[in-house]
Amino acid sequence: MWAYLKGKQMHGFDFHRQRPVYQFIVDFFCCELYLAIELDGYTHFLDKTSEKDLEKEKRLCELGIRLLRFRDEEIYHDIDNVLRAIETVVIEQKEKAGL
Repeated sequence: MWAYLKGKQMHGFDFHRQRPVYQFIVDFFCCELYLAIELDGYTHFLDKTSEKDLEKEKRLCELGIRLLRFRDEEIYHDIDNVLRAIETVVIEQKEKAGL
């Protein structure tokens, strides 16, 4: 995923990898758009991470941050649709922020 987001490749916006946001670390974050992207691997579903995810998502939402979540299978097997989904939200967030 990083290969598609780094270097302002997504409509000229700067994404950071493993970025601390509040008390959490998000996989990818764009400060300008208040957009976080999380990738969930298969081990993610083996423990109680879903409870932590709900807390994280709720808090980020309270901070005005939009969170997108994708499973690893989507990244490996359907990257084009994942990138289209991210692009759609980038454009929405850009318009919302008046950028």
